[in-house]
Amino acid sequence: MVDLLELLKANREPKGKLEQRADPAPRIRRYTVVSVDDHVLEPADVFEGRLPTRFAELAPRVTHRDGADWWIFEDEQIPVLGADIVQSWEPGKGYSGPVSFEDARPGTWDIHERVRDMDVNGVAASLNFPSTPFGFAGQAFMRMKDRLLGLASMRAYNDWIHEVWSAPYPDRIIPCQVTWLHDPKVAAQEIERNAARGFKAVSFTENPWKLDLPSIHRSHWDPFLRACEETQTVINLHVGSSSETLVPSPDSSATIGVLFPVNAFATTADWLHAGVPIRFPNIKIALSEGGIGWVPMLIDRIEYGLRHGGRAGSVFGGENPIDLLRRSFWFTTFSDPRTLALRHEIGLNRIMVETDYPHSDSSWPDTQELLAVQLHGMPDEETDLITWRNASELYRHPVEPAVAAVTFARVAAQRTD
Repeated sequence: MVDLLELLKANREPKGKLEQRADPAPRIRRYTVVSVDDHVLEPADVFEGRLPTRFAELAPRVTHRDGADWWIFEDEQIPVLGADIVQSWEPGKGYSGPVSFEDARPGTWDIHERVRDMDVNGVAASLNFPSTPFGFAGQAFMRMKDRLLGLASMRAYNDWIHEVWSAPYPDRIIPCQVTWLHDPKVAAQEIERNAARGFKAVSFTENPWKLDLPSIHRSHWDPFLRACEETQTVINLHVGSSSETLVPSPDSSATIGVLFPVNAFATTADWLHAGVPIRFPNIKIALSEGGIGWVPMLIDRIEYGLRHGGRAGSVFGGENPIDLLRRSFWFTTFSDPRTLALRHEIGLNRIMVETDYPHSDSSWPDTQELLAVQLHGMPDEETDLITWRNASELYRHPVEPAVAAVTFARVAAQRTD
Protein backbone atom coordinates (compact mmCIF):
# COMPACT_ATOMS: atom_id res chain seq x y z
CA MET A 1 0.00 0.00 0.00
CA VAL A 2 1.15 3.56 -0.61
CA ASP A 3 0.08 6.97 0.65
CA LEU A 4 -1.72 8.65 -2.26
CA LEU A 5 -0.66 12.18 -1.29
CA GLU A 6 3.00 11.23 -0.87
CA LEU A 7 2.97 9.46 -4.22
CA LEU A 8 1.65 12.55 -6.00
CA LYS A 9 3.98 14.91 -4.12
CA ALA A 10 6.93 12.79 -5.20
CA ASN A 11 5.99 13.19 -8.88
CA ARG A 12 9.10 14.08 -10.88
CA GLU A 13 7.70 14.23 -14.40
CA PRO A 14 8.52 17.45 -16.26
CA LYS A 15 5.74 20.02 -16.12
CA GLY A 16 6.19 21.27 -19.64
CA LYS A 17 3.77 23.74 -21.24
CA LEU A 18 0.21 23.23 -20.10
CA GLU A 19 -2.42 23.53 -22.83
CA GLN A 20 -5.69 24.86 -21.49
CA ARG A 21 -8.76 22.98 -22.60
CA ALA A 22 -11.09 24.86 -24.90
CA ASP A 23 -14.68 25.24 -23.73
CA PRO A 24 -16.55 22.21 -25.07
CA ALA A 25 -19.91 22.52 -26.76
CA PRO A 26 -22.94 21.37 -24.74
CA ARG A 27 -23.63 17.67 -25.23
CA ILE A 28 -26.99 16.15 -26.12
CA ARG A 29 -28.82 15.36 -22.89
CA ARG A 30 -29.93 11.78 -23.29
CA TYR A 31 -30.24 11.10 -19.56
CA THR A 32 -30.88 12.88 -16.32
CA VAL A 33 -27.59 12.39 -14.45
CA VAL A 34 -26.86 12.75 -10.76
CA SER A 35 -23.12 12.35 -10.26
CA VAL A 36 -22.32 11.08 -6.77
CA ASP A 37 -18.55 11.52 -7.04
CA ASP A 38 -16.95 14.75 -8.18
CA HIS A 39 -14.30 16.92 -6.53
CA VAL A 40 -13.72 20.55 -5.65
CA LEU A 41 -10.46 22.45 -5.85
CA GLU A 42 -10.64 24.57 -2.70
CA PRO A 43 -9.80 28.23 -3.47
CA ALA A 44 -7.32 30.17 -1.36
CA ASP A 45 -9.99 32.06 0.62
CA VAL A 46 -11.78 29.02 2.10
CA PHE A 47 -10.84 29.88 5.70
CA GLU A 48 -10.92 33.68 5.55
CA GLY A 49 -13.25 35.04 8.24
CA ARG A 50 -14.46 31.56 9.22
CA LEU A 51 -12.28 30.72 12.22
CA PRO A 52 -12.49 32.13 15.77
CA THR A 53 -10.35 35.24 16.24
CA ARG A 54 -7.69 33.41 18.26
CA PHE A 55 -7.05 31.08 15.30
CA ALA A 56 -7.36 33.62 12.47
CA GLU A 57 -3.60 34.04 11.95
CA LEU A 58 -3.00 30.28 12.21
CA ALA A 59 -5.66 29.13 9.76
CA PRO A 60 -4.66 27.05 6.72
CA ARG A 61 -3.54 29.41 3.96
CA VAL A 62 -1.97 29.45 0.52
CA THR A 63 1.51 30.62 -0.46
CA HIS A 64 3.08 30.78 -3.91
CA ARG A 65 6.58 29.52 -4.70
CA ASP A 66 8.41 27.72 -7.48
CA GLY A 67 5.59 28.38 -9.92
CA ALA A 68 3.00 26.59 -7.79
CA ASP A 69 0.52 27.32 -5.01
CA TRP A 70 0.96 25.51 -1.70
CA TRP A 71 -1.45 24.97 1.18
CA ILE A 72 0.14 25.57 4.57
CA PHE A 73 -1.25 23.54 7.47
CA GLU A 74 0.83 24.73 10.45
CA ASP A 75 4.38 23.61 9.49
CA GLU A 76 3.26 21.26 6.69
CA GLN A 77 3.19 22.49 3.10
CA ILE A 78 1.18 20.62 0.47
CA PRO A 79 1.02 21.71 -3.17
CA VAL A 80 -2.06 22.23 -5.25
CA LEU A 81 -1.82 19.20 -7.53
CA GLY A 82 -2.48 18.91 -11.22
CA ALA A 83 -3.83 15.42 -10.55
CA ASP A 84 -6.88 17.10 -8.98
CA ILE A 85 -7.67 19.24 -12.03
CA VAL A 86 -6.64 17.18 -15.07
CA GLN A 87 -9.76 18.24 -16.98
CA SER A 88 -8.35 21.79 -17.03
CA TRP A 89 -6.14 20.82 -19.97
CA GLU A 90 -6.38 19.22 -23.34
CA PRO A 91 -6.01 15.42 -23.13
CA GLY A 92 -2.33 14.53 -22.81
CA LYS A 93 -1.35 18.18 -22.28
CA GLY A 94 -1.60 18.34 -18.50
CA TYR A 95 0.50 17.59 -15.44
CA SER A 96 -0.15 15.77 -12.15
CA GLY A 97 2.46 17.53 -10.00
CA PRO A 98 2.46 20.96 -8.26
CA VAL A 99 0.52 23.68 -10.11
CA SER A 100 -1.02 27.06 -9.39
CA PHE A 101 -4.62 28.22 -9.31
CA GLU A 102 -3.90 30.14 -12.51
CA ASP A 103 -3.34 26.81 -14.25
CA ALA A 104 -6.78 25.53 -13.25
CA ARG A 105 -10.00 25.61 -15.21
CA PRO A 106 -12.37 28.01 -13.35
CA GLY A 107 -14.98 25.26 -13.09
CA THR A 108 -12.69 23.35 -10.74
CA TRP A 109 -12.89 25.98 -7.98
CA ASP A 110 -15.65 28.51 -8.83
CA ILE A 111 -19.17 27.26 -8.14
CA HIS A 112 -20.78 29.36 -10.88
CA GLU A 113 -18.35 28.04 -13.48
CA ARG A 114 -18.79 24.53 -12.05
CA VAL A 115 -22.51 24.64 -12.74
CA ARG A 116 -21.78 25.74 -16.30
CA ASP A 117 -19.47 22.74 -16.73
CA MET A 118 -22.22 20.53 -15.32
CA ASP A 119 -24.64 21.98 -17.85
CA VAL A 120 -22.25 21.16 -20.71
CA ASN A 121 -22.17 17.57 -19.50
CA GLY A 122 -25.88 17.25 -18.79
CA VAL A 123 -25.40 16.71 -15.04
CA ALA A 124 -28.45 17.68 -13.01
CA ALA A 125 -26.81 17.41 -9.59
CA SER A 126 -23.39 16.65 -8.14
CA LEU A 127 -21.83 15.54 -4.86
CA ASN A 128 -18.29 16.78 -4.29
CA PHE A 129 -15.33 15.47 -2.28
CA PRO A 130 -12.26 17.45 -1.14
CA SER A 131 -9.07 17.65 -3.17
CA THR A 132 -6.00 15.55 -2.41
CA PRO A 133 -4.17 18.07 -0.13
CA PHE A 134 -7.15 18.06 2.25
CA GLY A 135 -7.64 14.29 2.08
CA PHE A 136 -10.82 12.80 0.69
CA ALA A 137 -12.07 12.41 4.29
CA GLY A 138 -10.50 15.63 5.60
CA GLN A 139 -7.38 13.87 6.93
CA ALA A 140 -5.43 17.13 6.75
CA PHE A 141 -7.37 18.46 9.73
CA MET A 142 -6.68 15.44 11.94
CA ARG A 143 -2.95 15.73 11.13
CA MET A 144 -2.72 19.25 12.55
CA LYS A 145 -0.69 19.28 15.77
CA ASP A 146 -2.94 21.79 17.51
CA ARG A 147 -6.13 19.76 17.72
CA LEU A 148 -8.30 22.73 18.62
CA LEU A 149 -7.01 24.53 15.53
CA GLY A 150 -7.62 21.39 13.46
CA LEU A 151 -11.18 21.11 14.77
CA ALA A 152 -11.90 24.78 14.12
CA SER A 153 -10.45 24.47 10.61
CA MET A 154 -12.57 21.41 9.89
CA ARG A 155 -15.72 23.23 10.97
CA ALA A 156 -14.73 26.27 8.89
CA TYR A 157 -14.27 23.99 5.88
CA ASN A 158 -17.81 22.66 6.28
CA ASP A 159 -19.08 26.22 6.68
CA TRP A 160 -17.47 27.07 3.34
CA ILE A 161 -19.07 24.04 1.69
CA HIS A 162 -22.43 25.18 3.03
CA GLU A 163 -22.16 28.92 2.36
CA VAL A 164 -20.20 29.06 -0.89
CA TRP A 165 -20.29 25.68 -2.60
CA SER A 166 -23.83 24.48 -1.88
CA ALA A 167 -26.09 27.42 -1.01
CA PRO A 168 -25.92 29.30 -4.36
CA TYR A 169 -27.31 26.27 -6.24
CA PRO A 170 -29.14 24.05 -3.74
CA ASP A 171 -30.85 22.12 -6.52
CA ARG A 172 -27.53 21.32 -8.23
CA ILE A 173 -25.15 20.51 -5.37
CA ILE A 174 -25.64 17.71 -2.82
CA PRO A 175 -23.85 19.02 0.30
CA CYS A 176 -21.20 16.64 1.63
CA GLN A 177 -19.16 17.35 4.77
CA VAL A 178 -16.00 16.05 6.38
CA THR A 179 -15.95 15.31 10.10
CA TRP A 180 -13.65 15.13 13.11
CA LEU A 181 -11.80 11.83 12.98
CA HIS A 182 -10.11 12.09 16.39
CA ASP A 183 -13.29 11.86 18.46
CA PRO A 184 -16.48 10.03 17.40
CA LYS A 185 -18.60 12.00 19.90
CA VAL A 186 -17.44 15.31 18.44
CA ALA A 187 -17.91 13.81 14.97
CA ALA A 188 -21.50 12.94 15.90
CA GLN A 189 -22.12 16.52 17.01
CA GLU A 190 -20.79 17.78 13.68
CA ILE A 191 -23.08 15.39 11.80
CA GLU A 192 -26.07 16.71 13.77
CA ARG A 193 -24.99 20.35 13.30
CA ASN A 194 -24.75 19.92 9.55
CA ALA A 195 -27.86 17.80 9.17
CA ALA A 196 -29.82 20.69 10.66
CA ARG A 197 -28.67 22.93 7.81
CA GLY A 198 -29.21 20.51 4.96
CA PHE A 199 -26.11 18.35 4.61
CA LYS A 200 -27.03 14.93 3.21
CA ALA A 201 -23.66 13.14 3.32
CA VAL A 202 -20.29 12.84 5.03
CA SER A 203 -16.99 11.74 3.53
CA PHE A 204 -15.49 9.31 6.03
CA THR A 205 -12.36 7.18 5.92
CA GLU A 206 -12.66 3.76 4.33
CA ASN A 207 -10.27 2.31 6.94
CA PRO A 208 -9.69 4.22 10.20
CA TRP A 209 -7.04 1.73 11.31
CA LYS A 210 -4.75 2.88 8.48
CA LEU A 211 -4.90 6.38 10.01
CA ASP A 212 -3.76 5.05 13.41
CA LEU A 213 -7.31 5.16 14.71
CA PRO A 214 -9.44 2.33 16.16
CA SER A 215 -10.69 -0.03 13.46
CA ILE A 216 -14.28 0.07 12.25
CA HIS A 217 -14.80 -3.21 14.13
CA ARG A 218 -14.62 -1.35 17.45
CA SER A 219 -17.64 0.14 19.24
CA HIS A 220 -15.50 3.29 19.48
CA TRP A 221 -17.21 4.58 16.31
CA ASP A 222 -20.78 3.90 17.41
CA PRO A 223 -21.63 7.53 18.38
CA PHE A 224 -20.66 8.69 14.89
CA LEU A 225 -22.44 5.81 13.14
CA ARG A 226 -25.55 6.32 15.25
CA ALA A 227 -25.68 10.02 14.39
CA CYS A 228 -25.41 9.19 10.68
CA GLU A 229 -28.20 6.64 10.96
CA GLU A 230 -30.52 8.93 12.93
CA THR A 231 -30.00 11.91 10.59
CA GLN A 232 -30.06 9.77 7.41
CA THR A 233 -26.61 11.11 6.59
CA VAL A 234 -25.02 8.91 3.92
CA ILE A 235 -21.50 7.72 4.77
CA ASN A 236 -19.36 8.05 1.65
CA LEU A 237 -16.21 5.92 1.58
CA HIS A 238 -14.02 7.26 -1.22
CA VAL A 239 -11.11 5.27 -2.60
CA GLY A 240 -7.95 6.63 -0.96
CA SER A 241 -9.75 8.12 2.06
CA SER A 242 -7.61 5.85 4.26
CA SER A 243 -4.65 7.75 2.73
CA GLU A 244 -3.56 4.47 1.13
CA THR A 245 -4.08 2.76 -2.20
CA LEU A 246 -2.63 -0.48 -3.49
CA VAL A 247 0.65 -0.32 -5.39
CA PRO A 248 2.06 -3.86 -5.73
CA SER A 249 5.71 -2.82 -6.04
CA PRO A 250 7.84 0.36 -6.08
CA ASP A 251 7.99 0.12 -9.87
CA SER A 252 4.23 -0.19 -10.46
CA SER A 253 2.89 3.27 -9.55
CA ALA A 254 1.21 3.48 -12.97
CA THR A 255 -1.19 0.74 -11.85
CA ILE A 256 -2.75 2.86 -9.11
CA GLY A 257 -5.93 3.79 -10.99
CA VAL A 258 -6.44 0.26 -12.30
CA LEU A 259 -6.39 -1.07 -8.73
CA PHE A 260 -8.86 1.40 -7.16
CA PRO A 261 -11.59 -1.30 -7.06
CA VAL A 262 -9.37 -3.32 -4.68
CA ASN A 263 -9.88 -0.61 -2.03
CA ALA A 264 -13.64 -0.70 -2.48
CA PHE A 265 -13.72 -4.51 -2.31
CA ALA A 266 -11.65 -4.61 0.90
CA THR A 267 -13.57 -1.75 2.50
CA THR A 268 -16.99 -3.25 1.91
CA ALA A 269 -15.89 -6.66 3.17
CA ASP A 270 -14.40 -5.05 6.28
CA TRP A 271 -17.43 -2.89 7.15
CA LEU A 272 -19.78 -5.79 6.48
CA HIS A 273 -17.84 -8.24 8.65
CA ALA A 274 -17.45 -5.56 11.33
CA GLY A 275 -21.21 -5.86 11.80
CA VAL A 276 -21.93 -2.19 11.08
CA PRO A 277 -25.18 -3.01 9.19
CA ILE A 278 -26.27 -5.27 12.07
CA ARG A 279 -25.72 -2.69 14.82
CA PHE A 280 -27.22 0.06 12.67
CA PRO A 281 -29.83 -1.51 10.37
CA ASN A 282 -30.83 1.80 8.76
CA ILE A 283 -27.31 2.99 8.02
CA LYS A 284 -26.48 4.04 4.45
CA ILE A 285 -22.97 3.50 3.05
CA ALA A 286 -21.81 4.49 -0.44
CA LEU A 287 -18.57 3.27 -2.03
CA SER A 288 -17.11 6.03 -4.19
CA GLU A 289 -14.90 5.56 -7.29
CA GLY A 290 -14.55 1.82 -6.79
CA GLY A 291 -16.74 0.72 -9.68
CA ILE A 292 -19.06 -2.27 -9.46
CA GLY A 293 -17.05 -5.06 -11.12
CA TRP A 294 -15.89 -6.47 -7.79
CA VAL A 295 -19.36 -6.72 -6.22
CA PRO A 296 -20.37 -10.07 -7.83
CA MET A 297 -17.00 -11.49 -6.77
CA LEU A 298 -17.59 -10.37 -3.18
CA ILE A 299 -21.02 -12.02 -3.21
CA ASP A 300 -19.48 -15.24 -4.55
CA ARG A 301 -16.81 -15.24 -1.85
CA ILE A 302 -19.29 -14.60 0.94
CA GLU A 303 -21.59 -17.36 -0.27
CA TYR A 304 -18.66 -19.76 -0.55
CA GLY A 305 -17.58 -18.95 3.01
CA LEU A 306 -21.09 -19.56 4.31
CA ARG A 307 -21.31 -22.94 2.57
CA HIS A 308 -18.02 -24.03 4.08
CA GLY A 309 -18.92 -22.98 7.63
CA GLY A 310 -16.28 -21.66 9.99
CA ARG A 311 -16.30 -18.19 11.49
CA ALA A 312 -17.68 -16.53 8.34
CA GLY A 313 -21.28 -17.24 9.31
CA SER A 314 -21.05 -16.50 13.02
CA VAL A 315 -20.14 -12.81 12.66
CA PHE A 316 -23.52 -11.92 11.10
CA GLY A 317 -25.71 -12.83 14.07
CA GLY A 318 -27.91 -15.18 12.10
CA GLU A 319 -28.64 -12.65 9.34
CA ASN A 320 -27.87 -13.26 5.69
CA PRO A 321 -24.79 -11.15 4.82
CA ILE A 322 -25.89 -10.81 1.20
CA ASP A 323 -29.14 -9.25 2.42
CA LEU A 324 -27.11 -6.92 4.65
CA LEU A 325 -24.93 -5.95 1.69
CA ARG A 326 -27.93 -5.12 -0.48
CA ARG A 327 -29.67 -3.26 2.35
CA SER A 328 -26.89 -1.00 3.61
CA PHE A 329 -24.45 -0.45 0.70
CA TRP A 330 -24.60 1.51 -2.56
CA PHE A 331 -22.04 1.42 -5.39
CA THR A 332 -20.87 3.88 -8.03
CA THR A 333 -19.83 3.37 -11.63
CA PHE A 334 -18.45 5.40 -14.50
CA SER A 335 -17.20 2.57 -16.72
CA ASP A 336 -18.28 -1.00 -15.97
CA PRO A 337 -19.79 -2.14 -19.29
CA ARG A 338 -19.29 -5.87 -18.68
CA THR A 339 -20.54 -5.87 -15.10
CA LEU A 340 -23.71 -3.91 -15.90
CA ALA A 341 -25.07 -7.15 -17.32
CA LEU A 342 -25.04 -8.41 -13.70
CA ARG A 343 -26.87 -5.36 -12.37
CA HIS A 344 -29.74 -7.43 -10.98
CA GLU A 345 -27.30 -9.61 -9.04
CA ILE A 346 -25.69 -6.50 -7.54
CA GLY A 347 -29.04 -4.86 -6.90
CA LEU A 348 -30.52 -2.57 -9.51
CA ASN A 349 -31.51 -0.03 -6.85
CA ARG A 350 -27.96 0.09 -5.45
CA ILE A 351 -26.02 1.33 -8.51
CA MET A 352 -25.34 5.03 -9.13
CA VAL A 353 -23.18 6.93 -11.62
CA GLU A 354 -20.33 9.38 -11.21
CA THR A 355 -18.38 11.67 -13.52
CA ASP A 356 -15.36 12.24 -11.22
CA TYR A 357 -14.93 15.79 -12.52
CA PRO A 358 -12.24 17.18 -12.73
CA HIS A 359 -9.97 14.13 -12.14
CA SER A 360 -8.24 12.01 -14.78
CA ASP A 361 -10.90 9.29 -14.47
CA SER A 362 -13.59 11.81 -15.37
CA SER A 363 -15.94 11.20 -18.26
CA TRP A 364 -16.54 14.97 -18.57
CA PRO A 365 -17.62 16.40 -20.97
CA ASP A 366 -18.79 13.19 -22.68
CA THR A 367 -20.65 11.42 -19.87
CA GLN A 368 -23.87 11.36 -21.86
CA GLU A 369 -22.27 9.55 -24.79
CA LEU A 370 -20.44 7.11 -22.53
CA LEU A 371 -23.68 6.24 -20.78
CA ALA A 372 -25.45 5.83 -24.11
CA VAL A 373 -22.92 3.16 -25.08
CA GLN A 374 -22.93 1.37 -21.72
CA LEU A 375 -26.69 1.50 -21.19
CA HIS A 376 -27.63 0.63 -24.78
CA GLY A 377 -30.58 -1.75 -24.87
CA MET A 378 -31.38 -1.33 -21.19
CA PRO A 379 -35.04 -0.51 -20.39
CA ASP A 380 -35.65 3.17 -19.68
CA GLU A 381 -36.94 2.48 -16.18
CA GLU A 382 -33.66 0.74 -15.35
CA THR A 383 -31.45 3.43 -16.85
CA ASP A 384 -33.36 6.06 -14.89
CA LEU A 385 -32.66 4.19 -11.66
CA ILE A 386 -28.95 4.03 -12.37
CA THR A 387 -28.44 7.52 -13.77
CA TRP A 388 -30.44 9.49 -11.22
CA ARG A 389 -33.32 7.91 -9.31
CA ASN A 390 -31.20 5.81 -6.94
CA ALA A 391 -29.03 8.80 -6.06
CA SER A 392 -32.02 11.10 -5.71
CA GLU A 393 -33.62 8.71 -3.22
CA LEU A 394 -30.46 7.89 -1.27
CA TYR A 395 -29.39 11.51 -0.82
CA ARG A 396 -32.94 12.85 -0.54
CA HIS A 397 -32.23 15.26 -3.37
CA PRO A 398 -35.20 15.90 -5.71
CA VAL A 399 -34.43 16.34 -9.40
CA GLU A 400 -37.93 16.00 -10.84
CA PRO A 401 -37.93 19.25 -12.88
CA ALA A 402 -35.15 17.88 -15.09
CA VAL A 403 -36.83 14.63 -16.02
CA ALA A 404 -39.33 15.67 -18.72
CA ALA A 405 -36.77 17.75 -20.61
CA VAL A 406 -34.26 14.91 -20.64
CA THR A 407 -36.84 12.33 -21.72
CA PHE A 408 -37.64 14.58 -24.68
CA ALA A 409 -33.93 14.98 -25.43
CA ARG A 410 -33.41 11.21 -25.25
CA VAL A 411 -36.11 10.61 -27.86
CA ALA A 412 -34.66 13.32 -30.09
CA ALA A 413 -31.16 11.83 -29.75
CA GLN A 414 -32.40 8.36 -30.67
CA ARG A 415 -33.96 9.75 -33.82
CA THR A 416 -30.64 11.25 -34.91
CA ASP A 417 -28.45 8.22 -34.03
